[in-house]
Amino acid sequence: MSTPNQGRLHVSFRPSDRARQALETLPGPVTCAADPSGQTRAELLSDVRGAAALVCLLTDRVDAELLDAAGPSLRVVANMAVGHDNIDAAACAARGITVTNTPGVLDEATADLAFALLLATSRRVVEADAFVRSGEPWSWRPDLFVGLDVSSGATLGIVGLGRIGLAMARRARAFDMRIVATPSRSAGVEATRLGIETLPLPDLLVASDVVSLHCPLTPETRHLIGDEELRLMGPGSVLVNTARGPIVDEAALAAALADGTIGAAGLDVFENEPAVHPDLLALRNVVLLPHIGSAGRATRDRMAMLAIDNARAVLAGEPAPTPVHP
Repeated sequence: MSTPNQGRLHVSFRPSDRARQALETLPGPVTCAADPSGQTRAELLSDVRGAAALVCLLTDRVDAELLDAAGPSLRVVANMAVGHDNIDAAACAARGITVTNTPGVLDEATADLAFALLLATSRRVVEADAFVRSGEPWSWRPDLFVGLDVSSGATLGIVGLGRIGLAMARRARAFDMRIVATPSRSAGVEATRLGIETLPLPDLLVASDVVSLHCPLTPETRHLIGDEELRLMGPGSVLVNTARGPIVDEAALAAALADGTIGAAGLDVFENEPAVHPDLLALRNVVLLPHIGSAGRATRDRMAMLAIDNARAVLAGEPAPTPVHP
């Protein structure tokens, strides 16, 4: 039988109504930030002191400084995100602290947005919208905002064929796209069913009309896409990134977009988020979004609920539903 929850749980953001109701069922005390966008570093370092559990955002840096501020009472860090590059998992493990994330509940929402960026960039939707709003006189003509025919044999290259990458592939299959992907040990039967071809990254970049990034940020994937990789993609190709900003060398991408090395890009994440490289801001052939890949109402609720369930389980002496293994 589970033991009762012990210790305070701190939430580094203002929970939704549904998440707040779940928090109210916990037997232990709960503290929450007042701002839905989260806490400043100083606020978090202060509020985490003496907490047994921390439910945090991907913008919260959980490092040795924070763990020291929390003290020996901290038993679990529940990240409300799939990616956990904001957390020093090794430092947590050394202190016996469980780290968890929220896989599975945001796959479809993130793939929806990635495919929206694919369409918006390929068909130049944002450029055309800005043109109409400018008030400049126009009439139909054969060369007006011509883009990529997505459903007429275009090839999608997926870098990172995990849950979200497979969800992206399902959408591409509905558009009759050819799908290629970097090798994956986890894709299995569904990849075969979807007819996904496996290629090493350089070959994938050459073969693809659109490259969509769905890999985690690790030391190996930082600046995975730089000047050399962008040149392999070639003119007219499109890059979509809904994974993590530092996977792409932003300065190299801005240069490639400006000189026509590639045709367009759709970005939901940035290298030094929330800052965006100024050269990108000046370009028309890039769609820039403020990290909203999982921003569906139901999805954000499910993310918060899973993070709370992870914290609840660890405090009750039970296995976490979705632990991160260092």
